[in-house]
Amino acid sequence: MDLPIAKRAAAETLGTAFLLAAVVGSGIMAERLAGGNLALALLANAIATGAALYALIMAFGPWSGAHFNPAVTLAIASVGAMRWCDVTPYIIAQLVGAIGGVWLAHLMFGLPILQWSAHTRTGLGQWTGEFVATFGLLLIIESGRRKSPAALPAAVAAYITAAYWFTSSTSFANPAVTLARSMTDTFAGIGPNDVPGFIVAQGCATVAAIGAARWLFGHRGP
Repeated sequence: MDLPIAKRAAAETLGTAFLLAAVVGSGIMAERLAGGNLALALLANAIATGAALYALIMAFGPWSGAHFNPAVTLAIASVGAMRWCDVTPYIIAQLVGAIGGVWLAHLMFGLPILQWSAHTRTGLGQWTGEFVATFGLLLIIESGRRKSPAALPAAVAAYITAAYWFTSSTSFANPAVTLARSMTDTFAGIGPNDVPGFIVAQGCATVAAIGAARWLFGHRGP
């Protein structure tokens, strides 16, 4: 990518903000309309998130790579496909965008902008779910960007939609998303005390996925 880092970071901020607005906003809407049916609410939340993710990757991929995720940025840099000097601006942009997206969702639905989640998500099962979700996501991205980049937006969106259902944690798979979702006491929230466990699981999965990708696919790729 030949865009200046400031423009690429801006694209990451905007894309991540829209992603979190979709995750949190669709969760609020789903909970309000599902009449207490949590399965229906989760289904609506998953479909909306997957659809938004596909559109956002298509829109921002040509400009920043559409990482929207510190784990993705670190993995891509670790296999030599991104300059390390760009990693910090990307991660800062993703964190700022994620928090901004949560606040935007609150504003749209008439909720207090500043809040903390009371939703408990902890324990070995939840952490294992986050490891599986993150590991799988990173391997799909590494394989897809090397062999079938045109299909990658659909593959990522489909995986995240499915992982909402087949992982015990409902697939956060993203440290920036995890931190931002601790700032919403809605359907998509996670208690602040539970954030470190999720991020540790995501970090372990990132290290494991980087090692697996290097062994399976080689060091660099496109």
